[in-house]
Formats: sequence, C-alpha cells, structure tokens
Amino acid sequence: MSKSKVNKVKHIELGRIENPLFLKDLSYKELDVLASDIRGEILRVTSTYGGHLSSNLGAVELTIALNRSFDFSKDKLIFDVGHQCYTHKILTGRSLEHLRTKDGPSGFQKRSESIYDCYEAGHSSTSISAANGFAIARDLNHENYDIVAFIGDASIVSGLAFEGMNNLAHSNHKVIIVLNDNGMSISKPVGALASRFAKISTSAGYNRFKSSMKRTLQKGKVRNGIYNFFAGIKNWFKRHLTEPTIFTDLGFAYIGPIDGHNIKAIEKAIKRAKNTNKSVVIHACTLKGKGYKYAENDETGYWHGVSAFDLESGAPKNKHEGEVSWSHLYSDICEEELRNHEKAILISPATIKGAGLDSLSDDLKERIIDVGIAEEHAATLASALSLSGYHPIISIYSTFLQRAYDEVSHDLARMNCNATFLVDRSGLVGADGETHQGIYDEAYLSSIPNVTITIASNADEAKALFDESFNNHGPFFIRLPRTLLKKPEAINKVNIPYGTWLKLSEDSSKQLAIISCGPSVRELLPLIKENGIDATLINALYLNPIDEKMLCELLEYSKIVIYDPYSTRGSLVNLTSAYLLENGFKGAVKAYFIPNEFVKQASINEQLEKYHLLPKQIIEDLK
Repeated sequence: MSKSKVNKVKHIELGRIENPLFLKDLSYKELDVLASDIRGEILRVTSTYGGHLSSNLGAVELTIALNRSFDFSKDKLIFDVGHQCYTHKILTGRSLEHLRTKDGPSGFQKRSESIYDCYEAGHSSTSISAANGFAIARDLNHENYDIVAFIGDASIVSGLAFEGMNNLAHSNHKVIIVLNDNGMSISKPVGALASRFAKISTSAGYNRFKSSMKRTLQKGKVRNGIYNFFAGIKNWFKRHLTEPTIFTDLGFAYIGPIDGHNIKAIEKAIKRAKNTNKSVVIHACTLKGKGYKYAENDETGYWHGVSAFDLESGAPKNKHEGEVSWSHLYSDICEEELRNHEKAILISPATIKGAGLDSLSDDLKERIIDVGIAEEHAATLASALSLSGYHPIISIYSTFLQRAYDEVSHDLARMNCNATFLVDRSGLVGADGETHQGIYDEAYLSSIPNVTITIASNADEAKALFDESFNNHGPFFIRLPRTLLKKPEAINKVNIPYGTWLKLSEDSSKQLAIISCGPSVRELLPLIKENGIDATLINALYLNPIDEKMLCELLEYSKIVIYDPYSTRGSLVNLTSAYLLENGFKGAVKAYFIPNEFVKQASINEQLEKYHLLPKQIIEDLK
C-alpha cells in the first residue's frame, strides 16, 4: 500500500486500545494501516529496550486476524514459546513501554498481566500439549469455546510438539493449530484438486452431512458396513487425487498454505477451521522480520533477539569496546579445540547464533551438527558419538539443558561417556525473566554421579578447563555467565590440575576465608584489598567435585564465607557446607546464593542487588 493511500485511512491510537473488540469495526484497509502502525511500535520499543524482533514483525497480521475472529477473554490463545506475543499485548490494551525491564511488561505471555493471557511459556513446542489439556478440560466441563495453538515452523518439528500432535489428532477434543511457517520446508498439497478437496473437507455443509451420515449409519453391523464402504471410497479418492501432508496423515484437517500477511485470507481460513468437527491445522506462510529491511534480509538469526539498536543503521546502541561476551570467548576457544582434536564434534540444539558459534570457519562445518530444538536428542546423540570414539562438545543454554536432564543422567553419566558441555547463559540472565534464568543447573547436575561442573573466572582458566574436559573425565560441564569480560590480547596456558581450587589471597591469621567462583571472585579481590580486609580468597573453579584437600586446610579458620551468585543453594554451597560440617568445622559459616525461586525480569545487576549478591554488598557485610 502506498504512503498516500495509507495516510487517507484513519489511524488507531495504540496507547488508547482497551481490548480487541474495536477490530470488528475496521475495514481491511484500516486493518492494513493498523498492522503497519503496530510494526512501527514494535520497532520503536525493541530499538529502545531490546527484545524479540523478527518473530513479532512476521506475526502481526496473523495476530490481528486471530483477535478479530475469536474472543480471547473466553477463547484461549496459546503462543508457542510466547516471544511473538507483542502484537497481542498491544491489541489487548497493554503498552510495550519499558518492555522486559524491572516492573515493565514481560516479553512473553503473562497470566498476571491480562485475562487475554491464558498460559505462560518460555521454552518451545509446548503449545499443542497445553492446548490439548485445555480442550480436554473444556469438554469434560461441557463448555463451549475455541482453543488456538500458535506455533512456528521450527517449534513444530520438536519431539514434544509431535507428542502433542500424536495424542491430539486421535482424540475428540478439537483444537485449532495455527502454523506460522516463515521458512522451513513443510510438505503441502499442490494443484487445483487438492485445493478443492481441502475447501470441501472444511466446509460447514460437508461436516454437517458427514456427522449426520456417521450417526445414522454406524448403528448396527449392516449400517456400519455401509458407512465403512463409503468412507473407504472417499479415502481412496483422497489418497489418489491429493498429495497428503504430515498433518493429514496424522489425522488433522488441513487448510493452507495461505498468505499469513493477508488478513482477509486468514479470516477465511479461520472460518473454515471453525466449521471442522476435528482438530485442524491452518498453515500460514509469513516473512520473518517483515517491514524492517535488516530483519527481512537476515539469514543468520541476528535479528531474532536484539539488544537496543539504531533504527536507521541497525547498529547496536550499546557498544562494549574492548569487551567480549563469555559466549564469544568460548566460541574462539571452541574453534581451536576442534582443530586440535580431529575427533571433536560440536552439537547445538538450535543455538548456534545465540552462542556465538556462527563465526566458526567453513572448513569445520562438517563437524558441526545443529539438531534443531531437540535438547534430549542432542544429549543422547552425544552419548553414542562418545561411545564410538568421538568427543562431543554440546553447546546449550542452561535453561534449555533442563529438558535433557534424563538423557544426561541415563545416557551420558551412567555410561561415563566423555563429553564437554558449554552451558551458556548460566546464572542470572536479566530481561528474559523466570523462564530463562540459568540458575538451577548447578544443583540438579551435582545430583548425578560421574559429572564434573566448572566455571572459569578469566580467559586463561576458560581455556584450561576446556582443555581438561578432553582428559577422560566423563560428562564435563563448563558454565558460561551472561556477562562481559575484558577482551584478552592473548590467552595464556595455565596448569590447573583436575578438581583443584586456587588461592587468590591468603589470611596469615587464618581468621576469614572466602570461597567464591566465576568472574565475581575476580571482582572481590580488589575490593578486599581496597577495604583492608584480611582474608583468604579462594577461586572454586570446580563446583563438583569440590577440592576437599583445600577445604581440609580451612578447618582451622574462624569464619568461612561461601559466595556463589550464579546458582541456588545446590552444588557449591551445599557440598562445601556439608564437607565442613562432616569434618568437625567449629567456626561460623555464612553462605550467599540465589534463593530457590523463579527470578523475575530485571537487569542482572538489579537482580543481584535484590538478593544482596553484588560484590560490594558482600564487602559491606565483611566490613
């Protein structure tokens, strides 16, 4: 639509929207203008606060059509993952101002925010299973409303989504699945006959006739035989005159593919979906990043989740000169390890870009396996590679590793398979909130036999731990915080024997010992000196197993402080405290750790300050 035509159509004030009811009164031209205005607002907000950009820009018209066709104060809309719900928030009367900041709106669906949010998620592929559960409850309660699962093409190929589809397709509990397809190839029917059959199978008249025939002819053996005869003829024509999809093979009705940016076409598909008497898939094709050239042309996933950026140039606003993320540091080390170990294979469950591994050289690509959103598969795949003489390196976010707990325990640790896990975004992660905090892995991994858990405090230690992980220690986990460190000019080779801790300073009077880990231990060191605190400061590189030899030396101390701002009580705090207690420590123990709760969105510093875990707060206590 040209700018001159757009300007003639009335604009809706986004900040004055209370609910989606106004959508029914708008013409299609007005809806197109609204879609354009919403894209502008999403761009403005994400360029200011960061957030999920491409997925939201691509889902605008789909979300408008859904809110126009359903009443989600009664009907249920479940966004898979939930990060593509920005348009839905705007249409249901919520401002995106201060998105993903402390006390601001969440970047995901949030039940506490609105009656229009019936579910919450942060991990993928849960929507179909959740929709199935809502549908069962609806039908058991003899209620009447629609349930929509909105899922992307990457999420629907996950094992959990298939489990949900397999169960749903053969139940009598109807769900409407909207497949937002923005790139992945999915088999689809082709040709005029296929299109005609799809329209017939989802028409109201056909479904009423089919239900009536079924009721009439399935009473008695003879009538049931007649019904099966005609059903067989119908299915023969369907098999031979249409090309099936995976959805029709599973037993779903199928509508599509349709243009996911054509609101009129989407609404027609929704109307047909409502007419079906069984669960149905609406297959909509969209352009991820639509309306912003940098996001539209993105082939690497850079514009999927963004920090604040300049709208004109697309350049990030907050440039961290001379600093590097732990993810990118380990990416560089990973390339070196792949070159040094020809039997090393890198595995990633759809987080290549996020973990900074997209920069790996092309000649290594044959030893890089992206398994998609399939964390369980990644771990079990790694176990078989390990048993075959290879050394798998699994790069995975802490929050996604939770999904592979069983496979880590049963398939890797039980057989003591050698593997290196780069556990990215460990510790507090900030704006993504409760679903993405990487604070639990330390505790649950330490409960598994044969597992090594580590965290480096600087680049030299990062390289040393990575090297050590190849020395036959079974599953070896290296935690990577979501913070920055000074970009090293060079990485020095340091010798750190397996399982040992390092003393960074020593209290000759043996009064106070501080056991800490990760980059925070390096922040404590100058603060201790500046404030004249006499303490033995210990860098606990190994969180499991702990260094019992060094702990034995500390039994003579009067007070021991354990400071782990990257985890809950599990692992370092619990293991260290238990050892001291069991070995007759007579002094005082003070522990600082993240409480065992779901941490709400805020900056990492705000989260640390809330839980009294900033290094300066620890020093104030010690003074």
